[in-house]
Amino acid sequence: MVHLAGLKAGVRASRAELAEAAGCPEQFLAKVMQTLTRAQLVSSHRGNTGGFELPEAQRRASLLDVIEAVEGPIHLNVCIDSAYGCERKSWCPAHRVWVEAQVAMTGVLRNARLEDLARQADRKVWN
Repeated sequence: MVHLAGLKAGVRASRAELAEAAGCPEQFLAKVMQTLTRAQLVSSHRGNTGGFELPEAQRRASLLDVIEAVEGPIHLNVCIDSAYGCERKSWCPAHRVWVEAQVAMTGVLRNARLEDLARQADRKVWN
């Protein structure tokens, strides 16, 4: 996704190019890209001029958007998931810590925007 965000608007990348940029097998990347296309984070085009591109509106997508599109909602611990009915939630001293850590992690991922990461990658700035 960072690679796509670094391309000029309207420029498409092939599956092979993206697999090389991500350092992963092409078949694995194909499955991930299919999921991201279904989530409308990327556009997929077939044919000789086909490939994947990042729609302009998605350049501001966050890493949290990308992770949750592929993995679903993320939880550091099962007790944070509202669907999980742990009877100790109300008095467990660790529960508050897990909630704080979850809020911190999702906040960091929510603030990490693809376009910003692409600019850093282009300048090779690693802070």
